[in-house]
Amino acid sequence: MGKNSPIGVFDSGVGGLTVVKALLEELPEENFIYFGDTANVPYGNKSKQQLFEYAHNIINFLINRGVKAIVVACGTHSSVTLPDIADQYSIPLLGVVKAGSRSATKITNNGRIGIAATSATVNSRAYTREIQQTNPDYQVFETACPHFVPLVESGNLDGKEVRNAVQEYLDPLMDHGIDTLVLGCTHYPFLTPVIKEFVGKDVNLIDPSYETINDLKGILARQQLYAVGNEEPLREFYVSGNDDSFYKVGNLLIGNAIRKVNKIVLD
Repeated sequence: MGKNSPIGVFDSGVGGLTVVKALLEELPEENFIYFGDTANVPYGNKSKQQLFEYAHNIINFLINRGVKAIVVACGTHSSVTLPDIADQYSIPLLGVVKAGSRSATKITNNGRIGIAATSATVNSRAYTREIQQTNPDYQVFETACPHFVPLVESGNLDGKEVRNAVQEYLDPLMDHGIDTLVLGCTHYPFLTPVIKEFVGKDVNLIDPSYETINDLKGILARQQLYAVGNEEPLREFYVSGNDDSFYKVGNLLIGNAIRKVNKIVLD
């Protein structure tokens, strides 16, 4: 492992591309390898046993590819599996829950914070624990949004179906008087225009991606692992399921940054 070793990034599908977008903007010289577990998307309805199996398989794949750090660009894995497995590996692993929680606590004015996430993340209460460690008086309201991931995976980012889902899931949070809403699944920021229109200008939206990349910068700086002299960065994309769909939707989401998608099967 050296300075120009790649960074590993993974998610259940295209959602982690929100983190890739931030990575491309903030650390353009870094090599990276992305894995989308599209054969098993969505993760929100999976058992803990399944999630741990997926996590270990993907992390081992990335480590075998020589990565120097791994960004768990998935709210479900960040809340369910990462707290238990982070210390099992010799390279840094970081997720999006701490970053998203930290951002919310910095920006809220009334201490009433909403979390939109997958069922698995909501059931874990990871965001509530993290936020209330900062301030136990903050009130955290979490809601599961199971239809958001399939909508984004299909490239459906607006229209009646999207707007109906946004209203169904976010109405209860608005009833609690939140002034801050964490998009606790990395798929959800791709629905930001519709969500922002629904919640209005008085509710702050939190996309954990950029704060997560700030955390990554800190790790690279402390371990002296910033890439150097890297004029043509490596950018590889792997999926376990439909590669054609990932290619089309992925480029729709992050602007033609994906040149090729490799389909592989993890044991």
